[in-house]
Amino acid sequence: MLNDRPLALVIDDSDDTRDMYATALYLDGFAVEEACDGQEALHKARAVVPDVIITDFMMPMMDGWEMIRHLRADDRTRAIPIIACSGAPSPTAGDGVRADVVLQKPYPLDLLLLEVHGLLARRAA
Repeated sequence: MLNDRPLALVIDDSDDTRDMYATALYLDGFAVEEACDGQEALHKARAVVPDVIITDFMMPMMDGWEMIRHLRADDRTRAIPIIACSGAPSPTAGDGVRADVVLQKPYPLDLLLLEVHGLLARRAA
């Protein structure tokens, strides 16, 4: 939490998509950090330990699966809920790495917010 707002980390190599998600989350009451690739996201996640992560799969430097693999292997970030977004119909890492929710693009922003709130509610319970 940052200033009594839950903290979301938004990761996408598309500036427009990242800005759209960040704005929607901010307007919904979240503090938001942003990253444009998996490597930057790992550094930020370890530094700020967000309440939730929203990530794209296909990114330069380090894709979403590799980033999730590193997050799940780290005690500091293992329990952070992750929503992964993909244009592929059924993305898979093939080695047991998983996100808590996978949304297939395109999807309405209200669905993203619903999933974020659901994950945070389950985590708090």
